[in-house]
Amino acid sequence: MFYDLIVRGHLVLEDGVIFGEVGVKNETIHHIAPVSSLLGARTLDFGECYVFPGMIDAHVHCFSNPLEGFVTTSSSAAAGGITTMLDMPYDLPAPINTAALLEQKIERLNREALIDIGLWATIAKTGGTDEIIPLAKAGAIAFKMSTFETDPHRFPEIPDSEIMRAMALIRETGLRAAFHAENNELIKSLTKEYRDAGRLYARAHMETRPPVTETSAVLKVLEFAYWTGVKVHVVHVSHPRTIELIKRYKDEQVDVSCETCYPYLLMDVSALERFGPAAKNNPPLRLAQDAAKLWQQQQSGSIDIITSDHAPWGADRKEAGKDNIFLAASGMPGVEIMVPLLFDRAVIQEGVPPEEFAKWMAQSPAEVFGIPGKGKIELGFDADFTVIDPQQSWRIDQTKLLSHSKLSPFHQHKVQGKIRHTIVRGKSVYDGERIVAQPGSGQFIAGAAYKREVVSS
Repeated sequence: MFYDLIVRGHLVLEDGVIFGEVGVKNETIHHIAPVSSLLGARTLDFGECYVFPGMIDAHVHCFSNPLEGFVTTSSSAAAGGITTMLDMPYDLPAPINTAALLEQKIERLNREALIDIGLWATIAKTGGTDEIIPLAKAGAIAFKMSTFETDPHRFPEIPDSEIMRAMALIRETGLRAAFHAENNELIKSLTKEYRDAGRLYARAHMETRPPVTETSAVLKVLEFAYWTGVKVHVVHVSHPRTIELIKRYKDEQVDVSCETCYPYLLMDVSALERFGPAAKNNPPLRLAQDAAKLWQQQQSGSIDIITSDHAPWGADRKEAGKDNIFLAASGMPGVEIMVPLLFDRAVIQEGVPPEEFAKWMAQSPAEVFGIPGKGKIELGFDADFTVIDPQQSWRIDQTKLLSHSKLSPFHQHKVQGKIRHTIVRGKSVYDGERIVAQPGSGQFIAGAAYKREVVSS
C-alpha cells in the first residue's frame, strides 16, 4: 500500500518501544512495521526521537479569559505536544450550561481549533438540571461542577440537592460527573479571618485552604456517587490524602477517577513564596512532603491522569495580588510546558519507561473520558503523534509562550527533552519551531452520549 504519511522513529507502543515506522492512510494508523519497508507520499524520519501517541490534556480553560480562546490555546497546546484537549465550561461571560450554548461553542471550535477538542458542560447553580440530557445529546464530553464558589453565575457552588439530582441524570447519560472539590464555607471563613488580620502574604493562600478543605469536599462527592451510582471524576487533586480516600471508594466499587496537575507534582508551597501570584492556583501548592508523596502515588498508578488546568491570566490579573495574594487570579498557563516538564522529571530523571509515560499522558485520559481512536499507537487509531527529542535541552522562556499569559513559575527552568513535532490525524500542526496548521484544521470530539438529531432550543 502507498501511504499518505510515514512516521519513523522510536515508536512508543502500549507494551514497549520499538524502532520502526507507522503508515498513515486517511488520517488513521494502517500499518506498524519494525523495519523500514513502507512507501508513502511523505516521510517524517525522527531518528532517535520518541514517537509517542498524541498527548491529551483533559483540563484546559480556553475562555475563562476571553483574550485566550481556541486559536491561541490550541496553538499553544500543539507547541507543547498536545494533540487533543478537553475544554472546561466556565467561559466568561456565559458558562456552558445549556445545549444551545454548547452548540454555539461547537460551531466556533470547528472554525478556530488547530487540534482536536472535546467540550465539558456544567449546570446553573439552581434549576439547571433539565439541561443535562440535552447537553449530553449535544455532545458534552463530561459534566463539571464545583463545591466552591468563585462566582455565583460563572463558577458557582452547586447545592447538595442539585448535585444529587444532577448525578442521577448524568448516570443516565453514561458520562462522568466531575468536581472541583473544595469546602466553600471553611475557605471563605478562613480567608475572611486572614484578610481582617492583614495576613496577606503569598503563603496565606495555602494556609486558608488547608488539606481538610479539599478532603472534606471530596469525601462528600464520593459518598454522593456511592449512593447515586454515577461515574465520578475528581479534578486537580493537590494532596495525597485525597488519593487515599479515592482508593477506598474504588475498593467499594465506586467508579471514580482522578487527576492531579503538573504544578502539584513539580512544585510545593515554597514556589508560591518565591514567585507569588504567578504560582497561585486552586487548590494551592502544598508542603514539600505532600508533593513528594503525590509523586509516589502517581508512579504507583494511584492517579489516573495528569492535566495542566491551563488558566491563562495576564499580568494585570496576577500583579493585582503582589501585596495581597487574595487579589490575584488563580491558575497558570500549562498546555505548552506540561509534557516537556513531566517528560524530563519522569523519563529522564527517574527512569519511568516511555510506555508508562504514554499511559499517563495519552491512553488513560482517552479511556477515562471515552474518546475513541485516541491515546495509543495502534491499528485503526487516529494518526496523532507527539514527537520528543530526549537529547535536546532548552530553557522555558515565559515571554515566548504562545498563550496570552506570559507568566510562569517555570520561567528559565532548564528542561531535558523538547517537542520535535506534533501531528494530528496525519497532519503536522507544529514542526518544532512554528505552528504550521491553520485554524479549523482541528475537529470537535463529541461525548459518548452524542445524538446527531439534537437541535438548539
